[in-house]
Amino acid sequence: MRRGYGVGHALVVGVGQDLPNTINDAKGIHEILTDESRCAYPAAQVQLCTGSQATRKQILDGLARLSKLDADASVIVYFSGHGYQVNDGDGAEDGYYLMPYGYDTGRLNQTAVSGGELTGALRNIKAGRLLLLLDCCHAGGMANVKSPKASKRAAPSLTKAPMPAEVLQVLSEGKGRFIIASSKKDELSYAGKPYSAFTLALIEALCGKGTSQEDGYVYVADLAAYTIKMVPRLTRNRQNPTQDFKETDNFAVAYYAGSETKAKALPETIAKPQIEDTPGAQDFQAAEPLAQRWQIIGQQIINSQAGFINNIGSVNKVIQIQGNATFYENDDD
Repeated sequence: MRRGYGVGHALVVGVGQDLPNTINDAKGIHEILTDESRCAYPAAQVQLCTGSQATRKQILDGLARLSKLDADASVIVYFSGHGYQVNDGDGAEDGYYLMPYGYDTGRLNQTAVSGGELTGALRNIKAGRLLLLLDCCHAGGMANVKSPKASKRAAPSLTKAPMPAEVLQVLSEGKGRFIIASSKKDELSYAGKPYSAFTLALIEALCGKGTSQEDGYVYVADLAAYTIKMVPRLTRNRQNPTQDFKETDNFAVAYYAGSETKAKALPETIAKPQIEDTPGAQDFQAAEPLAQRWQIIGQQIINSQAGFINNIGSVNKVIQIQGNATFYENDDD
């Protein structure tokens, strides 16, 4: 009988702020990774950073801890939040940034994580297998947090971007490196309840959906193939995940049924998920305290219907659109 997936380590980040549903996404990934009957990662080896615990410092510290692992380890780094290409006009802060909790557009180098910093941190991870998952390009305005000492110059130009170009350098430096981003560079990512379209597909794949062989392991190729197939179905072909790798083995990233090889039924929490029909048009329940959320996003109240999707593993046909809700029909192909 197998024990827990002892080689598995992860850093799971859901920023929150003006994207409160990203906290739910991160918690969902954390829950499935640490579920002893599913992925079976030891709980002490999965760091969850959400909301006010997902600052630049905490993210970089989490990556630094992963750099202490040896080649026998397997690592997942998951980030759900804003990713932006930045151009401030004078070249001082041009480049890609992941926006942590408490970012300040006037002090990006001190409050955000640049593409170069992310690349350097990933390069320092010596684990034999590294999977980077980026659920970025979410709709919605930025909270534009400003500190009292923030620069008074004009705000930089921000363009949504799902993946930093710099991080692709890591792929050419050895095998065992794989990146999956939630969308193409000209697309937005669709939120949902309880999870976004991309995170929902990830969780289903980590439960054994789409596995190519029933040996108890989730392989990186199966994870990529399932998300690339399912996310377009959930979003009517408006969001398409991308994958990047150079030379790598089809390495395992987790168990899908703990000590067993037969996949279990999907968790009840995703039996009837909702995926927004228009990015940013719906207000899914915040995972942060309500008072904190009001402080960040002000008096933004969005009320709309949500679409129910049944049996995500086999859905592929849109049968009705009503208001902001899309209803899906099951198809067992």
